[in-house]
Amino acid sequence: MKTHQSSLWACLLLSVLLWMAGQVVQVGASHQHFHPHSIKIPGDITLGGLFPIHARGPHGLPCGELKKEKGIHRMEAMLYALDQINSDPELLPNITLGARILDTCSRDTYALEQSLTFVQALIQKDTSDIRCSNGEPPIIRKPERVVGVIGASASSVSIMVANILRLFEIPQVSYASTAPELSDNNRYDFFSRVVPPDSYQAQAMLDIVKALGWNYVSTLASEGNYGESGVDAFMQISREAGGVCIAQSVKIPREPTAGEFDKIIKRLMETSNARGVIIFANEDDIKRVLEAAERANLTGHFLFVGSDSWGAKSSPIAELEDVAEGAVTILPKRASIDGFDQYFTSRSLENNRRNIWFNEFWEDDFRCKLTRPGIKLDPDKKKCTGEERIGRDSSYEQEGKVQFVIDAVYAVAYALHSMHLDLCPGSFGVCSNMDPVEGRLLLDYIRAVNFNGSAGTTVLFNENGDAPGRYDIFQFQMTNHSHPGYRVIGQWTNNLRLNVEEMQWSGGDKSLPDSICSFPCKPGERKKMVKGVPCCWHCELCDGYQYQLDEFNCETCPSDMRPAPNRTACRPTPIIKLEWNSPWALVPASLALLGILATSGVVITFIRFNDTPIVRASGRELSYVLLTGIFLIYLITFLMIAEPGVVACAFRRLLLGLGMAITYSAMLTKTNRIYRIFEQGKRSVTPPKFISPTSQLIITFVLISVQVLGVFVWFAVVPPHTIIDYEELRPPNPNLARGILKCDMSDLSIICCLSYSIVLMITCTVYAVKSRGVPETFNEAKPIGFTMYTTCIIWLAFVPIFFGTAQSTEKMFIQTATLTVSMSLSAFVSLGMLYMPKVYVIIFHPERNVQKRKRSFKVSVCRF
Repeated sequence: MKTHQSSLWACLLLSVLLWMAGQVVQVGASHQHFHPHSIKIPGDITLGGLFPIHARGPHGLPCGELKKEKGIHRMEAMLYALDQINSDPELLPNITLGARILDTCSRDTYALEQSLTFVQALIQKDTSDIRCSNGEPPIIRKPERVVGVIGASASSVSIMVANILRLFEIPQVSYASTAPELSDNNRYDFFSRVVPPDSYQAQAMLDIVKALGWNYVSTLASEGNYGESGVDAFMQISREAGGVCIAQSVKIPREPTAGEFDKIIKRLMETSNARGVIIFANEDDIKRVLEAAERANLTGHFLFVGSDSWGAKSSPIAELEDVAEGAVTILPKRASIDGFDQYFTSRSLENNRRNIWFNEFWEDDFRCKLTRPGIKLDPDKKKCTGEERIGRDSSYEQEGKVQFVIDAVYAVAYALHSMHLDLCPGSFGVCSNMDPVEGRLLLDYIRAVNFNGSAGTTVLFNENGDAPGRYDIFQFQMTNHSHPGYRVIGQWTNNLRLNVEEMQWSGGDKSLPDSICSFPCKPGERKKMVKGVPCCWHCELCDGYQYQLDEFNCETCPSDMRPAPNRTACRPTPIIKLEWNSPWALVPASLALLGILATSGVVITFIRFNDTPIVRASGRELSYVLLTGIFLIYLITFLMIAEPGVVACAFRRLLLGLGMAITYSAMLTKTNRIYRIFEQGKRSVTPPKFISPTSQLIITFVLISVQVLGVFVWFAVVPPHTIIDYEELRPPNPNLARGILKCDMSDLSIICCLSYSIVLMITCTVYAVKSRGVPETFNEAKPIGFTMYTTCIIWLAFVPIFFGTAQSTEKMFIQTATLTVSMSLSAFVSLGMLYMPKVYVIIFHPERNVQKRKRSFKVSVCRF
């Protein structure tokens, strides 16, 4: 079925091919004098050969200048291989291999026209209408049948030629075409090659990039199959493997305009971090890129990784060594063939007449001119003597693909040998089973060969006709300015072996340069990826109370923790409490201590002079109760400063409001007694009820019991305990964050605890105002009034200070100090207004502390 389809295609294209063949004859005739188009080597079996003998011609001409290395060296390698095979009695015995070798002129369209020579024998031409002058049918010499083609060199040429050869089932073995596209066995099923495809080369180059720690590179390709397919393969493999991003992908036009390479360098500098440049380009383009980089003063900036088109060649970097320094290049593993060197250096005008382009090579190599009949000799050039010798009178270095040309010829020869053994057993020469040679069967034999090539390496093909990947890795180094050169720094055979320690870069620097989009983030920073470019990111600090959870995320620390200094983890938040040596504790504690001493002094004085008139007149029972309350008010300061614990928290709850409740309950009872006495006196001379000392104590303890009952209910509902408050002292700077150890008393609970005392205070103030007109005989009324007025002022000032510090970083300390100082001041006011005058009289004016004449209650009220 497949053969039938191929024949159908051949028929459809027959008219086109015949027209193109006519064009070939015309082109060949017009250029025959300067560029003869083929070499014919007679033989029993003929192989075709395609070589770029000449460069691409200028506008209007198919061919240009001679290519000595890529053209003549490679073509002579085929002739050398044929000589070796034909002289080998073990390989194809009694069979001589011939050749038809064509010049592709480095142009795919011209090569297509030339390759029609290979298929002429397969095209059936109708000559029934052609007659000679004598009426006889013409004797048309049948062209030789080409069984296989060696070539071509450029991938674009091989692709063009392969499309024709496959229609006529002619196997093709290339020695230099490396485009990945040619690995498609469905489109190029008759194509094989002894060099690895660029997909292997691209993988090797990617491995080099990764080994150097680069993740952001640009690509540069010459327009055409080789450059574009090589870059495409690199980009595809890098996408599949990950870890490497392409910053710029630049294509060099076939016909670059003036300033084109300067624009390319400028574009590459748009992503200056991408110093690595993967380059799949021809020699001329490589040289122009280096020149443009030198003009832009970017010597040492770009780090080139070149494909095998750069390899270890000196021509692209001539006089540009400084710019090329550090360039890493790749080349299929090869060896110099000593036998070919001996063969080629022995070639002369006399013994190499079969090479129709050898005269042109001779003139170019020795820079002389051969005399030709009818052509005048150029006086500016010397005359060739014919005695010149290659390598002696001219420089010579074996071209890099010579080994592969020889291997390609031997691959076909071994395939023909195996075919002959199978189809012609015991026969000498070509038997009928091999006349003609069937192309598809020969292809199967070619794909099955396995032999040691000219360099000692195994030659074989996979199912796609590709050779295994074996590369040497070079770096252009300038160990000194007089002897720069390429140095082998590694190998690639399915995996990379790179000697990084032997590499050196611009200026002899041994440290690996960077070619990365973004530098690694510092500890405590997360990566914020740039959309569409997985190798580029912005580093964002994990701020506030966040720490770096992983490479891409920040997480907030738990409430009881804060981030470490490098923000890679969380650490416990320090726990603090109000210390005794803090100013917020020293001032309240000093006032409280002074108050306790003063209160103790008053109590001692009253006990010492318990039966004196002043003490009795002040109401001894209530006075002791009131002084107890004042003492507890001072005492609570020390409990508020003490380290929180269950016991300390319980006493805080109990005593915070109890001291004030005792004090103001006693004051309220006193003012209420005075008020009731004089209110009753307005209506009757009968004394009011409950004005006796016992009654006064009962009333006072009833009022106090309300506070005590409330506290015990609070104990039952919420048992006292300590908490660590991490929210109160959590400023924007986490280094200042602290956990505060305190009792479970919120601001609201403190106010509630004091609310009953405030109610007593306000009520007492109301009675004090109402009793302000009593006679001086009842001398406690006015001091109590002044005490309450002053106390109210103190607590009115306390409220805004207490609640106004809610956002302060030292809230707990300020509120504790404010509360304790306010309570101490209230106690000082009560102590100073009510008892200090009495103590003063008792101690310093004892003569006043005497019993005065008694006056009846009725007289007192009537006088009032």
